[in-house]
Amino acid sequence: MSAPAGTVAAAAPPPPVRKVTRARVVGTVLLAAWGLFFLGLAALLVEGYDPEMVSRHLPRILSGVWVTVQLVVLAIGIGAAISLPVAAGRLSENPVLGALAFGYSYFFRGTPLLAQTFVVYYGAGSFAAELKSVGLWWFFRDAFNCAVFTFALNTAAYQAEILAGAIRSVPSGQWQAAAALGLHRGVTLRKVILPQALIVALRPYGNEIVLMIKGSSVAAIITVFDLMGQTRYAFSKTYDMQVYLWAALLYLAMVEVLRRIWNRLEIRLTRHLRRRTD
Repeated sequence: MSAPAGTVAAAAPPPPVRKVTRARVVGTVLLAAWGLFFLGLAALLVEGYDPEMVSRHLPRILSGVWVTVQLVVLAIGIGAAISLPVAAGRLSENPVLGALAFGYSYFFRGTPLLAQTFVVYYGAGSFAAELKSVGLWWFFRDAFNCAVFTFALNTAAYQAEILAGAIRSVPSGQWQAAAALGLHRGVTLRKVILPQALIVALRPYGNEIVLMIKGSSVAAIITVFDLMGQTRYAFSKTYDMQVYLWAALLYLAMVEVLRRIWNRLEIRLTRHLRRRTD
């Protein structure tokens, strides 16, 4: 709409001047340093590119990526199943169940994953006769099985704490409202509490999977030829540090794929919250 005759249109205010602060300068310098670092890595990969080495070892390293994916998926899935009774114990008012669940969580979260893997893998060998007598040696003699078993026990402790904390974050009024409607406690937990708790736990679960992807490199120490295991093999044949850069980029790619999937999952599961705020 044009201004009435005889009036002068008000001039637009000048854009605000962004002050140069110490935090802004430091952030710019750090960003530039990271940019130079990644440019240096890219230059190193380009200058040292060896087609013969790539054709010889890259397929093995990519096959290690599939082993890593299998290891992480199995460990996370089995760990999720184990975490349910552990989380129930952490929430239980029974002192015995609570103490057992706390002890399990305290041990596996308080000791290094590498030490746990060594205990299971080499400890199983020390009890080979006993394991054979009960028919379990076929499982524990395989390094991959030992890695899955150890990682599942480890991640179950973290997942149990995540789930228990998310359930505690749901307001107690939800339990009281469900009880007033005559809902059984199990039904309340499954249909009222858990759907709200899982939304709270979604991001921590994603972080735990990322940590498991990176922590799975421990399996290479017990001769599992995952991504890191194949990378160590390639390095032992070439003594070229570039293979570790490839491994780092592949781990980064896996984490990035998971991040994007998790972001879409979160958007999908929380769409009703955004509609409510809109």
